[in-house]
Amino acid sequence: MRRRIIVVTAVHAPSARFLPDAHASLTRQELPAGWEWHWVIQEDGTSGAVAPHVPDDARVTFRQGRPGGPGVARTIALAQADGEYVKVLDADDQLPPGTLARDLAALEGDRGIGWATSRVLDLLPDGSTAGFDGDPEPGPIGRGAVLDFWKAHDFLAQVHPATLFVRRDLLLALGGWMALPASEDTGLLLALNAVSRGWFSAEVGLLYRKWPGQATGQASHTDAAERAARMAVVEARARQLADLNWRYPGVD
Repeated sequence: MRRRIIVVTAVHAPSARFLPDAHASLTRQELPAGWEWHWVIQEDGTSGAVAPHVPDDARVTFRQGRPGGPGVARTIALAQADGEYVKVLDADDQLPPGTLARDLAALEGDRGIGWATSRVLDLLPDGSTAGFDGDPEPGPIGRGAVLDFWKAHDFLAQVHPATLFVRRDLLLALGGWMALPASEDTGLLLALNAVSRGWFSAEVGLLYRKWPGQATGQASHTDAAERAARMAVVEARARQLADLNWRYPGVD
């Protein structure tokens, strides 16, 4: 019996042209015997501009829905998530070879680990890459560690939510991604860290494309009033989850 990793991608028209590159990076992944990946692409909207870029591959499911932002698109895509694990892959990013196998090994090796992240390289428009100097030590990440770092470093986490690999049951228990116009992935990451230990891999697990049309590059993303509100809700959720004293099964 084969076991599945569900790769979830939210996409809108401007980023659809990058889907073939994302697909190529998936085809280069090698998994242990008995495992497979299935890619669920959810358009944030119902345009006709995304479908032409969706790869013709039996391992790919494409769905559309009314627009609500990337968090809504990813969460509704969970209706198609029939695997034990969920891997995030933004439409404009790529997975280096070996990423899925490393994530899988971390969680299969320890039932007390609820989620995994990995090192990121920015993929610049000229094809070059740039790293990040603040990576944590590889290995387990204790509960609350991400929130503590995030709070002390102007709301920047030491691990990137775009690299998330997570147990499906835990993801569903937390309700999926937050209902925010942005930072919905950071909100989920901090919620996960409030109730379970995580894992960080020092090997590069994501090429994070930098390009003018990406959502995080828009002026609205850095609006001071909205950013403050987003961060307040993200922090409050994580702290409330921690105060409830619920822990993901198997953690210490």
